[in-house]
Parts: sequence; structure tokens; C-alpha cells
Amino acid sequence: MIAVVKMILKVFLAVGIMFFIPGHAAADDECSFCRLASECCRELIPSDPTARGQNVERLQIILKDVKCYDGPVNGVYDPYTVAAVKKFQAEQGFKTDGVVNEATWVALDKEHSIATGSKETEAPSGEVSILIDTVQRKLTILSNGEPFKQYPVAVGKHETPTPLGNFKVLRRARNWGTGFGTRWIGLTVPWGIYGIHGTNKPDSIGSFASHGCIRMNNHNVEEIYPWVKAGDRVVIVGNPYRYQPGQFRVMRRDARGGDVTEVQLRLQRLGFYDGPIDGIWGGGMERAVVKFREKKGLRYDNCVDAEVYRLLGL
Repeated sequence: MIAVVKMILKVFLAVGIMFFIPGHAAADDECSFCRLASECCRELIPSDPTARGQNVERLQIILKDVKCYDGPVNGVYDPYTVAAVKKFQAEQGFKTDGVVNEATWVALDKEHSIATGSKETEAPSGEVSILIDTVQRKLTILSNGEPFKQYPVAVGKHETPTPLGNFKVLRRARNWGTGFGTRWIGLTVPWGIYGIHGTNKPDSIGSFASHGCIRMNNHNVEEIYPWVKAGDRVVIVGNPYRYQPGQFRVMRRDARGGDVTEVQLRLQRLGFYDGPIDGIWGGGMERAVVKFREKKGLRYDNCVDAEVYRLLGL
């Protein structure tokens, strides 16, 4: 059973996404987080030749659990599987074209979470860590670096993005406060209070909806709560600049976030900054930005704007 769960819940991220994992994880070719983040979640289209692969296997098992499919789990996107997808799309009010795009994946994940929410899962036997993909809105529990179980989540809105980077579990709490559901798992984000928690807005799961925290269905966060402990590693990946479709923000003093961290790293490598890489724009970064602009012949200012991004290679 565990082997099946591991096979089903492989982490697939979008092709070409720039992911952000600061520190040693980004440089380690054998890092499981980097390997998982490089895998592809492709759109499945009824085609000739027929699509095949692990993501089709995952699709077939999810379709079985939501009572839309009773065929073999063979990893082949054949006419029988396409018909099951069309049945699911019709139930959801989607266009019944058999194309498994992002919207269909999100709906499948949501219904699968509800369908399997009452089933008890054996706790992971290895060292637990967490990988969160802010683009696909997925949280994956890893056991000894291998996928164990995956859940749909809601992440931060464009204006209040979920922090990206390498963090750890700081503390856990039950019924931490209004709006945080039944469980809270706090993270060691240096520029604010962020965590993984339940929600009283289950319809938001699978979307960009929070003020930066990671929302889970209450029954999902209750399941993972006893598996994690203070100090467990949490890696959150995504695109720190185009977190969602939009423009790079113009940054100034007191800005905080993953994009600030990346600018600090670039300025440090170029010899302009020697302060902490903490995602917080303080006095040292202020001086570094002004010095960088002066050195590059830009007009006097203390901001990181489009021209600075370009000159930093971003």
C-alpha cells in the first residue's frame, strides 16, 4: 500500500518554472527537493501517440477514488481513461474535452482530498520533511527524501505571497486562533509569522487566497500534524519575481520577501553587500543598492527597479 501511495503522489512542477531554494539545496545535484522540483506535470491531451507515464497512473488512481474510473492502472491515457476524465469534467461543469489541464488537476485534487479524508494513512517511517509548490498549490510530505503523500493547499495572494526558501518547523499548536483551522505548524521565516494551518474557508483550497500562510483542509492538516516536529525541514518553491502573472515589484527600504533574499544574494556575489541573507531590507542593503546604482551609472535612488533587476541578471 505504501509503495502505491509513493507512486501516486510524486511531485510534478510546471515546465520551465524558476524555482527558488536558497542555500546548499540549490547547489546540491543530489538534493531530493531539487530533483522533485525538476519533474514535470504536463497537460494530458487525448492524442496519438497516446500519453503515458507516472502522472497518468496518478490520474487513474485519483479517478478511481472519486468513483469515475474502474479500469486498470496502467499509466496509459487510453480512451477508457479519457472517458473517465470527461465524466469527471461533466460532474464539475467543465468543458468535457478530456484535456487534463491545471483547472482539472485542481478539481481532481480537491475531490480526491474529500474522498480519502476519512481514510487513515500509516505514518511515514523515515525522516519527515515538507515540500510546498506555490505554483501547483501542492504540499508533499517526504519520508527520507521520497514522496509519501501529497495534498492540495491554498497559498498567498499576489499582494501577500507565500515566502519561498529553506525553512524549518518552529512550533505546533492546536486551535491557534480564529481563521487558522484546527492545527497550526509555524515556520522559521525571518520576516514575519507564517505557517501551515487549517481553514474555515475550504473553498479556497487550490487557489491563491491567503496572506502568505499555507492553508490546508482541516482533516489534512490534522493528519500531518503528528508526523512533524520542531526542526523538520520545509522547502517552499516557486518564482520569487513572477509569483503570479504580473510585473516585478519596485522594492525599497523595509521590503521583505523571497525576492529581497535573491537580490541580497546577487549583491553579495558582486561585492556590494556583506549583511545577512534574511529577506529583510535593512540599512546594509540600503547602502548596497545605492552603491550599486551609482557604480552602474544609474540615477541616484534607493530602489530596486526594472533596470537594477536587469543589471543583476534577473
